[in-house]
Amino acid sequence: MTSLKNLKLYTTSEHDCSYLPDQKAKTIFVDPEFKIDKEFHTRLNEIGFRRSGAHLYRPHCDNCAQCIPSRVLVNEFKPGSRFRRVMNKNNDLIVNPVNSIATEEHFKLYKKYINARHSDGDMYPPSREQYQSFLLTKREDSLYLEMRHGEILVGVMVCDRLHNALSAVFSFYDPALKNRSLGTFAILWQIEVAKRLQLAHLYLGYWIPDCQKMNYKSQFKPLELLCADGWTRQ
Repeated sequence: MTSLKNLKLYTTSEHDCSYLPDQKAKTIFVDPEFKIDKEFHTRLNEIGFRRSGAHLYRPHCDNCAQCIPSRVLVNEFKPGSRFRRVMNKNNDLIVNPVNSIATEEHFKLYKKYINARHSDGDMYPPSREQYQSFLLTKREDSLYLEMRHGEILVGVMVCDRLHNALSAVFSFYDPALKNRSLGTFAILWQIEVAKRLQLAHLYLGYWIPDCQKMNYKSQFKPLELLCADGWTRQ
């Protein structure tokens, strides 16, 4: 296993925060040339790093610490009535792993999703180059899962299989299908995948107390947050 002592980190310049208005952000990221095996990737997730394309990063802001890493304890997770309704609404969907999401069909759905749901963020406007670097640049332990209604593509999940967990990298879906709650369905499905693989956690990325868009993560309990004294159950 690669040692953390050999890790080279770089810091971005200050930039506008994607989540909190009127806030400035900084990010540290691992040297892209640094060889990261599966064990090291697991360890980086355990100390709060996330993956975006080929980059592993963590917020490193001067005056803010609201980006709190979160993960679900999948073996203790029991879906309540609301989550069971979401699963029932989508029991007509077929979810299958695929080797690639590089087709025009996939990009059109991604573009539709970003235009509808993230027009105020740094992923807007969506482009093929951004899509390539963000989601088509994958690791050997990455998984692509398609959601289809018959022949129609309605959603995609991208996740990484770590030694003891799944890490939910990104999901996108048809924003017109609001009644299906496909974002919630994607998380519930990945929890079940993690259970079947006998993994302990599903990493959900950063929970941000003052960002309404991120509040959904706190609904998946039991949830652990990475605090100053380690992972703390909520």
